[in-house]
Amino acid sequence: MALFMSAMDQTIVATALGAIQDDLHAELTWSGWTITIYSLGQIIAMPLAGKLGDHFGRKRVFLTAVVVFTSASLACALAGDIYVLVALRAVQAIGGGGFIPSATGIIADHYGPGRDRAVGMFTSIFPVGGILGPILGGVFVTYTSWRMIFFVNVPIGIVLLALGWRLIRETTRRPTERIDVRGLLLLAFLMLTAMYGMTNLGDGLASPGFLAPILAAVVLGWLFVRHTARADAPFIPMRLLRGRGFGAMNVLNLLFGGAAIGFGALVPLYGEERFHLDPLQAGTVLTARGVGVICVAALAVLTLRRLGCRIPMVVGFALIVVGFALMALPPPNTNGYLWLMMAGGITGLGMGVSVPASNNAGLQLAPDQIASIAGLRGMFRQSGSIIAVSVMTAAAASSTNPAMAQAHGFVGLSVLLLAAIPLIFTIPDHRGSW
Repeated sequence: MALFMSAMDQTIVATALGAIQDDLHAELTWSGWTITIYSLGQIIAMPLAGKLGDHFGRKRVFLTAVVVFTSASLACALAGDIYVLVALRAVQAIGGGGFIPSATGIIADHYGPGRDRAVGMFTSIFPVGGILGPILGGVFVTYTSWRMIFFVNVPIGIVLLALGWRLIRETTRRPTERIDVRGLLLLAFLMLTAMYGMTNLGDGLASPGFLAPILAAVVLGWLFVRHTARADAPFIPMRLLRGRGFGAMNVLNLLFGGAAIGFGALVPLYGEERFHLDPLQAGTVLTARGVGVICVAALAVLTLRRLGCRIPMVVGFALIVVGFALMALPPPNTNGYLWLMMAGGITGLGMGVSVPASNNAGLQLAPDQIASIAGLRGMFRQSGSIIAVSVMTAAAASSTNPAMAQAHGFVGLSVLLLAAIPLIFTIPDHRGSW
């Protein structure tokens, strides 16, 4: 419930931007920040929640995240102007980002020898929530009000809090570990400046809104790496960034986030501009991708112990490449809607095959730091999403044919994913439980 709600709120606001803009008399750029700030908040919250979960206990962090997310959702629904709404979305993102690492650790702790299958099945819910978000958002906006997309979280959050308090047992804490506050702050400001700069990419490479944050991020990145290498107990150990298997997994998660979360969110817009679909048709294009994920995720989980992680990841990435390549091609003897549905379905199959394996591939490298690794994974995937959306929208805005610019973007990402497949073979493969 928590993971689905967090993923859904990442995309549900997209269909309500027009209604929010009209009701709050806001500029489109500020309305768009209701989406951007949620991704930025999650990027910062995920690694923080993972570390805090190991330090204070995962149940405590999870229930705190529920309270923060639910309270912020209620406040968002009552917001009277766009600036307050954007600020409250940032708070909501901190709660939503706290779900993923703490809940992943809880699942792994509860299922013991079956944790590989449990984590694989659990995390496959995330893309489904992201896909259904725009559809549910459209229903709420059409038949009620944009405020309902936030109000609906409140009763769910209350149920989550009660069930979590009653059913989840506390995990082992490691309070002797000192929290690296300096490393935490350096990482937070690094991600904030870098991702803020990427969201301004459409203003041009020489624009102050892009150049200044990116230069600041470079300096902060150097300071963070320097501090991490010297600290006795760094916020993120260097081995989780570039150690055996981790460096490759971080790159793969960055690319996967760009493909599955970032470019995927732009498919409806692509359908409207290239194939002239109406908004309802364009919004349902991603349904095929969700069906593809659901159809194979359970099977992929059941075959993890026999096949290991490498084979499903290679097959999954290859299917995503094929799906994106088909999206860029003109449809042969069929209409654009069916063509995008078919390509989206293939992409969904690739996600369903690869997600359980890629999630387990990172976690099994250091089973004693499951929450921290889950938070780091989410951070890289969300970063990839923002980078992909920023690059694509900047390219479309500067092109005389935005639809073809997006098509070329699908091809470019396909090439990057294809080139990254050899990295999968550098990750230690594991068969059986862990």
